[in-house]
Amino acid sequence: MRSQNETEIVASIPHLRRYARGLVSAREQAEDLVQDTLERAWRKYSMWQKRGEVRVWMFGIMHNLFIDRVRSQRARPEDSVGDELPEVSDRPRQFDRLELRDLDRVLQRLPPDLREVLLLVGVEELSYQNVADVLGVPIGTVMSRLSRARERMRAELDGCTLVSKIQRVK
Repeated sequence: MRSQNETEIVASIPHLRRYARGLVSAREQAEDLVQDTLERAWRKYSMWQKRGEVRVWMFGIMHNLFIDRVRSQRARPEDSVGDELPEVSDRPRQFDRLELRDLDRVLQRLPPDLREVLLLVGVEELSYQNVADVLGVPIGTVMSRLSRARERMRAELDGCTLVSKIQRVK
């Protein structure tokens, strides 16, 4: 029988996977990030201070692991960013798939600090305070990064949308 703690950690796995895919795009790297997060959470569970949700604490662990990887990759050149598309089995229309590809590429072009805030607020629906706790920054920084991320996404997607509309006319 599972304890309450185990149940909460297991219930966080889909959220962790979604967040990891948004952060790194490549399925294999995202799964590695989730596995490393779960392993560290199990190992460090006694250190959790039982303030707030387990899910928020685990996002904090994933954030730290992600930042460590970003820092270690700065020394090596990147192969490609955002070339791999997420699998989408329930979107059969070609234009939907193109828009999803554009969204993923624009998301991957955002700096990691902006991408994290956008994913935690917009996808995981965490409060600004929870995001601030996860990232270890003031709440004002969260709001500023979210604003900048939304503006950059909007500007880049407007350009992508224009290209898509032109291609549709042809």
